[in-house]
Amino acid sequence: MKNNSLFQKNLLELIRRTSTDLPSDVELALRRAAARERKHPVARETFDTILRNVRLARRNDAPLCQDTGTLTFYCRVPASFDVNALKAAMRNAIADATQRGYLRQNCVDSLTGTTYPTNIAHGSPVFRWEQGANKTLDVRLVMKGGGCENVGKQYSLPDAHVQAGRDLGGVRRCVLDAIHEAQGKGCAPGVLGVCIGGDREGAYACAKEQFLRKVTEASRVSELAKLERRIMKDARELGIGAMGLGGSATLLGVKLAALSRVPASFFVTVSYMCWAFRRRGVQLSLNGGLRRWLY
Repeated sequence: MKNNSLFQKNLLELIRRTSTDLPSDVELALRRAAARERKHPVARETFDTILRNVRLARRNDAPLCQDTGTLTFYCRVPASFDVNALKAAMRNAIADATQRGYLRQNCVDSLTGTTYPTNIAHGSPVFRWEQGANKTLDVRLVMKGGGCENVGKQYSLPDAHVQAGRDLGGVRRCVLDAIHEAQGKGCAPGVLGVCIGGDREGAYACAKEQFLRKVTEASRVSELAKLERRIMKDARELGIGAMGLGGSATLLGVKLAALSRVPASFFVTVSYMCWAFRRRGVQLSLNGGLRRWLY
């Protein structure tokens, strides 16, 4: 990795865009949801406030939310690429972004409560790596706030509490229970990433990885795509609405995926993303030059 400064410059811009500029697919989903709430004045006013916030954040280069969240980088790199050098450039870009105000001092020592002024610490940021034969770098960033992270849930089927068996009907019951339990605490309308199967750790990672999909992107597995549509329909009938204040626009999307599992375990893992769905991506050349923006 020859040009660390060029990498850092473009990674800083990735962080700025992710923090301050809501992706177009998310904003369009919010506008469509708002249009469906014409007969619900509280919901419509809530959406007006959300969309005003989106415009002001973009105009003023200000964070969309005061909780700039956990930063997770998803990186696809060539097999021989210097991953440690890229990590260093990312950490420098995060420190710079924090100083410039694109990120809040949002990283806290769990034992002492002390804030890390650069947002760089053990476990912060989170890196996910994939190496392959590609000749460019694909770097995607998801910023996930604590409010929506707090309402994620994991179920082990069968689950008598929600009357869920080990089938897709049971998966549906779990997801609807998670939506109902979240109410407005996850800053609805949200997007759900759901993993069926896997182990406890891998299932959460898989559920969160679904946030890399666009809001309108359906599963390529027909059974899962059908269930995504069913859950969206069911969610509208719960009456939770934007910020839990009522209405039909409780979700913007549901993204289902499935992993293999061992016979003794059948997990359903739900990760909740708030309306401030901060996800951006960039494709870089091997010397750090900008190829194109994703999303």
